[in-house]
Amino acid sequence: MKELQVWEKHMKENPHLRRYVQEFVAQGREMPSFHLKLSREVAQDEFPNLIYLAGVPVFIHIYRPPEGGETRYIAIEPALEGELREKYRQVVDALFIFAQHADMPRDEEELKELIDRALSEVSSTAERRFELSLIKKVPLSEEERQAIRYQLIRDIIGMGVLEPFSRDPYIEDIFASGLGPIFVVHKFFGNLKTNVVLKSDQEVDEYCFRIGERMDAAISDATPIVDGTMPDGSRVNIVYSRAISRRGSSFSVRKQTSEPLSIPRIVDYGTISSEIAAYLWLAIENGMNIFFCGESACGKTSLLNAACAFIEPTAKVYTAEDTIEVTVPHNCWQQLTTVSGGMKGDFIVSMHDLLIASLRSRPNYIIVGEIRGSEGAIAFQAMQTGHPVMSTFHASSVKKMIQRLTGNPINVPITFIDNLNIGVIMRAVYRGKVLLRRVVEISEIEGYSSEAQGVLTRRIFDWDPVKDVHLFKGMYNSFILENKIAPTLGYEDKREIYKDLALRKRIIEELVRRKIFDYYEVYEIVKSFWRYGVEGLPFQV
Repeated sequence: MKELQVWEKHMKENPHLRRYVQEFVAQGREMPSFHLKLSREVAQDEFPNLIYLAGVPVFIHIYRPPEGGETRYIAIEPALEGELREKYRQVVDALFIFAQHADMPRDEEELKELIDRALSEVSSTAERRFELSLIKKVPLSEEERQAIRYQLIRDIIGMGVLEPFSRDPYIEDIFASGLGPIFVVHKFFGNLKTNVVLKSDQEVDEYCFRIGERMDAAISDATPIVDGTMPDGSRVNIVYSRAISRRGSSFSVRKQTSEPLSIPRIVDYGTISSEIAAYLWLAIENGMNIFFCGESACGKTSLLNAACAFIEPTAKVYTAEDTIEVTVPHNCWQQLTTVSGGMKGDFIVSMHDLLIASLRSRPNYIIVGEIRGSEGAIAFQAMQTGHPVMSTFHASSVKKMIQRLTGNPINVPITFIDNLNIGVIMRAVYRGKVLLRRVVEISEIEGYSSEAQGVLTRRIFDWDPVKDVHLFKGMYNSFILENKIAPTLGYEDKREIYKDLALRKRIIEELVRRKIFDYYEVYEIVKSFWRYGVEGLPFQV
């Protein structure tokens, strides 16, 4: 009932939303359902028809017509059409004059205040009049004023045409392949074509330049390919000019989430089981080396971030990345990133340099955002010297992971592979129209066997795609639990370690049952358990 009242208020206060819904229903379509927040269940509908809030005044309509066709992503935002577009140009001209006689804003909030003051001054309905006769008064209704205010903030402070996607908390990736519609990857609905269209090369090029300026990266014919990070942490790749991108300049944006997903949330999504979570908990708490592997956008970094909560709370954590994606909840966290420069974007400070520096920093855990090249050999040297390492890695299986690690350009000697303890393989799969991310395999690396002329691995978790469940094959058969962790904990009977696994499994299940999904709240509970055992938990298990 409360949600209905909120939506009635939104419809009243946002004429553009009300008009859109009225026009949609007038076409003979069914009234959309309204949501303040989405849950995974909405993706089960074969023909979704829902509107949700992405941050006033932006609303999103997900719709697939009953007669079939693709699911569409429709951004509903105040539009400048006809006479209002001309008024917008007049307001912009007046804003420039007004800004010359105002103090320089120090941050975005002050810039918004400046825009509000300028709008008040140039509107003919304002009580006060600006003393400069150069400013032409523009008659604006309240609806027009709000529409122009949104466009000004969107274009000056925000992400321009990408603003609706920037505000939408369910968007993971944004990409434009030259001219035409922009596409997004939705957390629940997968790849979707949007109603936002790039219509000219000039528009696309100007937008690429603008993104480049925000990343402090120069884009030109000499440096047409640029990678970087936006101020909000979003990861951006730009390919400039038709000489390379035949359909026109293109770009992709990997959005940075405001807060990492927690392990209970990932269990609730079905990406991992509570038993896998408990296994990772024991492994990471006891300094095992783990690679999270899979294709792009399968959830590797999200699981890595969530798993960081299991690192010993007193540990000094060192992270090395090309683009900032890893979040660590620990107080003692040394967060470093590579630096590129020069006409060709060569690295001034490379990942290789950062990992060498890490060995001098005496960290308790080293986290590498992604291993691609020769820095992989340095990561293995760190493992050999007793520094636990976690990283993400592109490989579709443990076998492929080992092949890539031992081949060019990483070139880890095959006899050193057993320094890596665990390989976690992830995959993004579709069940019907629903995008799922699943850990499909977890294998333990035992070591190189001269007799077998290869690396011995032990597969302890499997994913059953038919039943969508994870199978634990490692009960009383885990090389890492029995031969690495149990002796460290002083167990005479190494099978006692499975009691620790079962306890942590019950804790994870209770967190899920109680819907304790906040990343930092989960970390505090894990930290309290590490210090005080079950007595430190806020519930009984």
